[in-house]
Amino acid sequence: MPGSARPMLSNDDVSEGERFMNQILRFDTMSTGMEIPEMITAHIMDLGGEVNHHKFLPQFNRFHPLHFFLGPDAGTVPENYSCSSYGINTVGIIRAPRGDGKEAIVLVTPYNSLKITRAEALSMGIAYALFSLLARVTWLSKDIVWLAGDSRHGEYTAVASWLRDYHTASFGDLKHSEICAASNLSEMKTMHNSFRHAGTMAAALVIKVTNRSTEFEKDALTIYAEASNGQMPNLDLINIVNYLAVHGQGYRVKVQKIWSLLNVWWLKSLGQLIEMLGKLAGSLNPQWNFGIPVSEYVECTATLASSLYNQALGVPTGPHGAFRDYQVDAITMEISPKFSSSLNNRQYEILLHVGRLVEGVVRSVNNLLEKFHQSFFLYLLTSPSRFVSVGVYMIAFALLVAPLPLVAASLFSDATKSNPDAEKDKYASKPASTLQPAPTFTSWKWLYAAKQVLVVHLWSAIVTLLPYFVDQIPDSSPTTKLSIWIVLSIITLLFLDSFSGSSFPSTIRSRDTEWILLKSVTVAATFIGLCLMSVINFATAEIGALLLVPMCLTAVPLRLDNKVNTLRALIRGACNVIFIFVGFPVTVFFVLKGALEGFDNMRFGDFWNWAESLWAWNSATYIYMCMVHLPCWVLCIQTLLHRF
Repeated sequence: MPGSARPMLSNDDVSEGERFMNQILRFDTMSTGMEIPEMITAHIMDLGGEVNHHKFLPQFNRFHPLHFFLGPDAGTVPENYSCSSYGINTVGIIRAPRGDGKEAIVLVTPYNSLKITRAEALSMGIAYALFSLLARVTWLSKDIVWLAGDSRHGEYTAVASWLRDYHTASFGDLKHSEICAASNLSEMKTMHNSFRHAGTMAAALVIKVTNRSTEFEKDALTIYAEASNGQMPNLDLINIVNYLAVHGQGYRVKVQKIWSLLNVWWLKSLGQLIEMLGKLAGSLNPQWNFGIPVSEYVECTATLASSLYNQALGVPTGPHGAFRDYQVDAITMEISPKFSSSLNNRQYEILLHVGRLVEGVVRSVNNLLEKFHQSFFLYLLTSPSRFVSVGVYMIAFALLVAPLPLVAASLFSDATKSNPDAEKDKYASKPASTLQPAPTFTSWKWLYAAKQVLVVHLWSAIVTLLPYFVDQIPDSSPTTKLSIWIVLSIITLLFLDSFSGSSFPSTIRSRDTEWILLKSVTVAATFIGLCLMSVINFATAEIGALLLVPMCLTAVPLRLDNKVNTLRALIRGACNVIFIFVGFPVTVFFVLKGALEGFDNMRFGDFWNWAESLWAWNSATYIYMCMVHLPCWVLCIQTLLHRF
């Protein structure tokens, strides 16, 4: 029941948060970065809370052949570390007076301990004001954890390192900690190093204030929800934040959108057509109310495209993504004032409104008797208050891939029927005395096509692992690494094809059935790969199906179209060439990058950097690109170039 209770955050709490913020801004943290953690520790202990410091080193996620399957604790610690390389998270805990310590709510405020900004100090002031309130209330049934994450190595790294140690038995690198403790005992005397737990996390909120002004007439709240591999938090958590922000504090709530789509002419034309049809239907029957304004249609489409793209990319959009790796519902709330100068003039007002918003969310989650489960986990956002559920978008995906098994079965049936007839005619022309009963295995000839498809998929597995060895080359640019990756992939494909002898044997004389069987097995393998990918990350499977399904269905040998020499065959051949060109993973990347960011600053090595970011984040999109999309593309090329 969000918003059912009157906010308890008072002006005194806000004043305490403002004083806390001003104290942080006075520190010159360029020396050790220890002053802010010590100050936070003193304030939390004055409130009666528990506190500890969590030390961590940056994790470098280099490519590993099994990186995707290792889990959230994958990563390597740099060898040339120093004591100054450590990040220090400050963790404060308030024990719930009505709880049993088995559940907790986490508040996260990332900040750079070496050079803190006013926006980061303001977000920490919000958390402290709320923390001081929650330290004395009596209605808490879940512990409150405040994580002041040291983001000198990145916001995500600070949160992920703490979560990894929170959910495992080992707390950081003890050997490195002992060395640093021995080298600087005076500093470590004030450190609280005993790792403290608060129970299972019910939800987490990342609070961030930015000094970027909005284009609206009032303050804006941006919600970031996408985690790794298309994981999303329970929709109820987003609904609570949206309801309290709009109806309680008067914020303009928004989610990410692809801004370049807002000015696309064909999208506006489609919106005008839908609006006109809606008005026409409303004039015929007032109950047919499905009209939508053009501006709203375009904005919702841009938001839907952004949600689909971010989920397909598989990279978290903020530090909240680290919580989803442990099945904790979390979002990032980014507050943007209506003017960039508002942080100096309106910090008290921002502290009050954001603090009461977070208080309302905490009270709503605190009232839960069980884990979030009633609402959706699989959805695509079209606005902060509208979404497309899994029951709707899976229909579109099912209709898109449904022709694949039907076409595969039809092609297999045609291929198995054509050759026995030829054999029958051949034997019918001979005298009866010369006929010899011999067993035939024409129904198993698809195994040769399956062998060829298997060889290509084996090659795709090798291509997936090649970057592990290419990445070992020292002092090489992304362009050089990508070029080496492509050359080695081509050489490996040619070697496997010649070594395995994957072509059809000479006993099969009807060449018209060879490409039919090859296409049949290719279509079946593509259907299986897309269905498996839809279970892991639907958005990746949806975008992949939009590229692969037309390519697979229209693939016909170009020599066959050339022999037919009709307008239909000419159009089909041109479409096949276009689909092959557009379906190449490198081409897809540059087309999407150019459409979203422009074609001005593109470099050939950008694809390597993009692939490197995918495996660094354990994105399943990299596995799909190399082991589903790429082999299908190669097999379709083999079908087009078949010697008919």
